[in-house]
Amino acid sequence: MIDKKKTVLDVKDLKTYFKTDAGVVKAVDGVSFSVHQGETLGIVGESGCGKSVTNLSVMRLIPSPPGKIVGGEVLFEGEDILKISEAEMRTVRGDKISMIFQDPMTSLNPFLKISTQMIETIRLHNKNISKKEALERSIEMLGKVGIPSPEKRIQSYPHQFSGGMRQRVMIAMALSCNAQVLIADEPTTALDVTIQAQILELIGTLSKEFGTAVIIVTHDLGVVAGMCDKVCVMYAGRIVEKSVTDDLYAKPAHPYTEGLIMSVPRMDTKNKNDRLFSIEGQPPNVIDLPPCCPFHPRCHRDMEVCHQAYPPTVDLGNNHEVSCWLYSGEEAIAKALKEAAEKEKAL
Repeated sequence: MIDKKKTVLDVKDLKTYFKTDAGVVKAVDGVSFSVHQGETLGIVGESGCGKSVTNLSVMRLIPSPPGKIVGGEVLFEGEDILKISEAEMRTVRGDKISMIFQDPMTSLNPFLKISTQMIETIRLHNKNISKKEALERSIEMLGKVGIPSPEKRIQSYPHQFSGGMRQRVMIAMALSCNAQVLIADEPTTALDVTIQAQILELIGTLSKEFGTAVIIVTHDLGVVAGMCDKVCVMYAGRIVEKSVTDDLYAKPAHPYTEGLIMSVPRMDTKNKNDRLFSIEGQPPNVIDLPPCCPFHPRCHRDMEVCHQAYPPTVDLGNNHEVSCWLYSGEEAIAKALKEAAEKEKAL
């Protein structure tokens, strides 16, 4: 039975930095979120905001050097998997927490049949299962993800499948070991619109069937609206707004979130010839960011304090949180301005 109150994955103050010749890139800088059993969480934002690095950090797949997880906790079933050994992490990765990447061809070995790759994955995490049982399990999973004649297609090579079918194979592999958390990193980017809908529907159906918690990384707000229970909006390595999906779309609090939603074409607009809204400017360079709100150069509601200090996270109620000075109150703003002035004077 699916228990949507049970927290499967809890990420607390996660920080992942990359050392470069130009300076330190704070790709993920204090990210916190949780996901419950059978729940779907969406992480959205522009390219380069840290969505994918966040989830690669959860999987401990950050290339080192130059990258390093410098702080935070990733609690899976109460245990911090950032502190376990690499050998122990291999038993978690692919078995309990699985990941689907953007392009399945980069994850499937073109020289090996699908059967070989799926059997290897299943037997790696279950030493007691025979090769025959692993093959039967593989065929069963291919059938569940909608691949026709799975007992025949399992003997094919990756290049003999279309892009959508390859992504279905990746989903089958990810769920073949009954993973409790499935991370989908822009799983439909390389697919056409019709196949996108099929893949997303498939992920949703399998999540309900197996009780799998799903994290979807995307820049497509339409995908989030149709699939996710909760949403985290990321900007410059941090979560700037976090909410239940319906509440976020009905009452976006952060100016960045407002801009993202307004930039999506609407069917109910009165004037069909209106130009789409676009957020002015470019995402910031995250190398040695100043300690202020990184969105202020692009914000139409910025204040003096936005240029001086990073806003605290404010609870708006109904599990809706936002990091924006618009909701912090006059006392907090005055205090931040005073501290910034004292710091500048000391320098």
